[in-house]
Amino acid sequence: MARITYEQIKQSEEINTYIKRADIALKAMGYTEHSFAHVTKVASTASRLLLDLGYDEHTAELAQIAGYMHDIGNVINRIDHAQSGAVMAFRILDKMGMDAEDIAKVVNAIGNHDESTAFPVNEVAAAIIIADKTDVRRSRVRHQKEDELDIHDHVNHAVTESKTTLDKEKKIFRLALTIDLAESSVLDYFQIFLTRMVLCRKAAAYFGLEFQLVINGSTLC
Repeated sequence: MARITYEQIKQSEEINTYIKRADIALKAMGYTEHSFAHVTKVASTASRLLLDLGYDEHTAELAQIAGYMHDIGNVINRIDHAQSGAVMAFRILDKMGMDAEDIAKVVNAIGNHDESTAFPVNEVAAAIIIADKTDVRRSRVRHQKEDELDIHDHVNHAVTESKTTLDKEKKIFRLALTIDLAESSVLDYFQIFLTRMVLCRKAAAYFGLEFQLVINGSTLC
């Protein structure tokens, strides 16, 4: 069995086609950006978190691979896309010759990243959950006209700055947001993201960390 690298995954025409077509489908349904900007950010955040926590480079690379592939199931349907994506990833990675143990970790993570069914079943899954659910930023909004914006668009567009940090000494993973309150209220944010923040707390706890959300300088959880 081969050791498949993140670079090989990023260069796969098949995987990149699924990412591109999945995002086109989500765009048609009115969802925010789920294309290469999102998946590369998730891959980077998840990998960096594991390295900062002392995990080895191979485990961190598996998180990069899972992060890059985590949304390919949207090419089938938004409903149960995590499970669809995990099955697709299994087929692709098995065909590429990836080691079974590595495949298991990657598909575990992909199949457990959507908040309706997610659970941090391993370190890669926990890192992907945190990285995915903390990707809140203005540039994910597709619509430009006010009458086309829904609450998800308003909340994301209101975020003028987003930063994640790990405080190893205090054992805190922090998502710090600056929100333009003229565009969206803090209550609107919680209406959309409450379940995601609860999931982040569960994933952070897997690592023995506290998840902390800071909005406009105030710690909310």
